[in-house]
Amino acid sequence: MKGPDRVDTLLDDAACRLEAAGLPNAAGEARMLLAHQLDCSPSRFRIWPEALIGDDDAETFRSLVAARAGGRPLAYITGEREFWSLPLTVTPDTLIPRPDTETLVEAALACPLPEAARVLDVGTGSGAVALALARERPGWQVTASETSGEAMAVAATNARALGLNLAFVEGEGLAPFEGEYWDLIVSNPPYITEDDPHLAQGDLRYEPHGALAAGADGLDVIRPLIAGAPDRLNPGGWLLLEHGYDQAEAVAELLAGAGFQDCFMQRDLAGNPRVSGGRREE
Repeated sequence: MKGPDRVDTLLDDAACRLEAAGLPNAAGEARMLLAHQLDCSPSRFRIWPEALIGDDDAETFRSLVAARAGGRPLAYITGEREFWSLPLTVTPDTLIPRPDTETLVEAALACPLPEAARVLDVGTGSGAVALALARERPGWQVTASETSGEAMAVAATNARALGLNLAFVEGEGLAPFEGEYWDLIVSNPPYITEDDPHLAQGDLRYEPHGALAAGADGLDVIRPLIAGAPDRLNPGGWLLLEHGYDQAEAVAELLAGAGFQDCFMQRDLAGNPRVSGGRREE
């Protein structure tokens, strides 16, 4: 009769399966999945590799490994992803926060704003950007908007878990904010072209399509945001947008055409154009 599985045996088998599925960090992901199942730190496995795992936990762990080997994103399996050193709940109703988007947070924090600035994050998803800004600038009055009620519920859950006070508004783009004015508007909008083959690959296959793709050139959401932002910004207020690596020139033209001044582009850690923005005239 087979006895309980050892930690090291389980992890070795899982890593082999994940590596065979083409995942580059197979061993690391195996440890993360087992840590998730056992609700412990992955470092525990280095200290007690001979520890025995009960049959129920071992069986569930193998099912998690099978799901990951089948392509399901790790963040959706564990239900969490770190962003700006904040632990966030994520679900298939939200995009998975990515390090590239931290560039948007960095750019926002560098803007010269009042101590009690009014800040709007359009299309907040899991709340990643809004929550990072609220954590770094407690004096800012941060509002997060989202077209998806399910995604907004996830963002609100994250805010409560982190003890951060944000306002949440359901609605599309700038439409819910007629008559309101902001010192800073930020957004990580959909910006992938509808025919981009990457939408059928990797994690993107599982993420909400409407939060990823935006028309033939990927600018169907960015255009109205830029066109409408001057009427929703205080004089001297800033608009910052994440965009694709090949969209910086098009976004710069849209910003200039809408009358924005001091326009700039900021690169992500990989050196790709990632965030563009500008200031409404005084």
